[in-house]
Amino acid sequence: MEFRYLGNSGLKISEITYGNWLTHGSQVENDVATSCVRKALEVGITTFDTADAYANTAAEQVLGDALKSERRESLEIFTKVYWPTGPAGHNDVGLSRKHIMESINGSLTRLQTDYVDLYQAHRYDYETPLEETMQAFADIVRQGKALYIGVSEWTADQIRAGHELATKLGFQLISNQPQYSALWRVIEAEVVPTSKELGISQIVWSPIAQGVLTGKYKPGAPLPEGSRATDEKGGADMVKRFLNDDILEGVQKLEPIANDLGLTMAQLAIAWVLQNENVASAIMGASRPEQVESNVKAAGVKLDADVMAKIDDAIGEFASTDASLTNSPESRPV
Repeated sequence: MEFRYLGNSGLKISEITYGNWLTHGSQVENDVATSCVRKALEVGITTFDTADAYANTAAEQVLGDALKSERRESLEIFTKVYWPTGPAGHNDVGLSRKHIMESINGSLTRLQTDYVDLYQAHRYDYETPLEETMQAFADIVRQGKALYIGVSEWTADQIRAGHELATKLGFQLISNQPQYSALWRVIEAEVVPTSKELGISQIVWSPIAQGVLTGKYKPGAPLPEGSRATDEKGGADMVKRFLNDDILEGVQKLEPIANDLGLTMAQLAIAWVLQNENVASAIMGASRPEQVESNVKAAGVKLDADVMAKIDDAIGEFASTDASLTNSPESRPV
């Protein structure tokens, strides 16, 4: 495993982060989830990402149980706040001071820790003044409940405004967690340049484009049984944008590139996002320990310019690049 600094802070995190969205507490039995976490630790992953909204708080509990016997100082534990939790009452959502303060306490209880290394705004909240949100984060940092603050899927302008307030309030905004893959490059035009300027890193999710970049979806073929694309509760809506034959035919052209490098297609996809110097870590989920053991081998892989060009030739024309696709709900979800 290799490690990178997160933003302009002194915090180092593993190049591969283990994330439990869509798996722990829902799709995967707890014993299997624990086995995946144990395997992640075994192969050198020290960074773990979750959120209070995942499986309506159950994912945090599963992760807390799996990590409770580990030396806390050797881990970097991240969680998030914004989406509805609990009974989804009128204050059980968003980035109000009330919801943030109540949510961090709930997260710490479920994760069985006194603090999280990174606490993230899971989306931008248009219904709460940004000053209120950032003041609440500042207080959480001063209370020692979070060491650093990050955001997720914020636009370049939102990141800049949040960073300015954080600086005035005396704490560090050090990360953004966006979707990023060779097929979803919407952060490259605005978010990445702004983040570089401000000393903020990306912790990216879905580096294998919801499984599409593994090559398991074939052009003109039925969707594989049990795949994410067939699971309406497990991200099928997100996969659909990539499931046209032109994209899938392009993805198949990646297989010989991966084979020449001695990589699986998933490893190639994860290695691709890690070539971006503004990316501190790629989040990897898993439903089996074997997936963890395989995909972690993308850490430390260097792709030369010729390989990057071949990947672009195969799928670059199909990649989404429109910066406006980075957005948050205009009103709080219920």
